[in-house]
Amino acid sequence: MKLGADHPDTLISMGNLALTYSNQGRWEAAEELEVQVLETRKMKLGADHPDTLTSMGNLASTYSNQGRWEAAEELEVQVLETRKMKLGADHPDILISISNLASTYSNQGR
Repeated sequence: MKLGADHPDTLISMGNLALTYSNQGRWEAAEELEVQVLETRKMKLGADHPDTLTSMGNLASTYSNQGRWEAAEELEVQVLETRKMKLGADHPDILISISNLASTYSNQGR
């Protein structure tokens, strides 16, 4: 059974492989896959879907690991603001988003 490049299971597998690359310090390979997953999820699910936001957060994490603080911050702000609108300010995922953004600010000396 062939699932296709944009099938949810394929995207999950790509995300898992990207995480493996990140754990190995292979940031460029991780980034390439994360961008593919993010763009596909945006097209298929929309920019504010929880899975899309997770992909955006994963890419932001890779940017942080590369020391690309501004790129990470831009994505983390998008994730935080969208989650606030969709989930409400009291949702537990908001705390994760705030923590990620605070870490990025700290890494920038802010």
